[in-house]
Amino acid sequence: MTNLRLCYQTIEFGKTDIHLCTLRNKQEFHDPEGIAKALGISSAAWPVFGIVWPSSLVLAHHISNYDIGFKRVLEIGCGTALSSLLLNKRHVDITATDHHPEVEAFLTRNSALNGDALIPFERTGWGDSNDNLGRFDLIIGSDLLYEDEHIGLLSNFIREHSNPECEVIIVDPGRGRKNKLAKKLLELGYISTFSKPENTDYLDSDFKGYILNFVRTG
Repeated sequence: MTNLRLCYQTIEFGKTDIHLCTLRNKQEFHDPEGIAKALGISSAAWPVFGIVWPSSLVLAHHISNYDIGFKRVLEIGCGTALSSLLLNKRHVDITATDHHPEVEAFLTRNSALNGDALIPFERTGWGDSNDNLGRFDLIIGSDLLYEDEHIGLLSNFIREHSNPECEVIIVDPGRGRKNKLAKKLLELGYISTFSKPENTDYLDSDFKGYILNFVRTG
């Protein structure tokens, strides 16, 4: 991270502050050994993980007052892992995962920045079949559906990491694939509902997407 320009910010959730070290902007790039390139991550897509996007903020605000209970939670495609950091602050059993090779270093730094325990993390892709994540009661994510091919990959990844009774919450900014995902997850036993976030005053502009909720009752 030495050749990257970074940004520090604090995001408030009521009386809870989450401190973040992120990339300064989406023009940053540093892959001297070609690790990301070997994983199929282009230079244009490389910085996407390190920016706090509107969908990430919507997800974090949505789960900030969510009754998690004793559920085991997985954040997929976590990027800056804002929701994971927030849940970690509440001592929720949270695990994070992402395909990008730099995510773990930022997650480690941000966990320490917030004075909290290290969040369990595993770098893996949705098409990989050899991860050690296990199964979860609640799976969360934001802005995941960039391509049509992601629908099948994401659905199968969710299936492989869901307990028999599982809830999935995905915030989608409106990329036009939510109905296709719902149809695929219906085949796997998930009932879907879509809703608009109730309050997005924390965003700079109107949010045109949806909160996608999928529930399987076993």
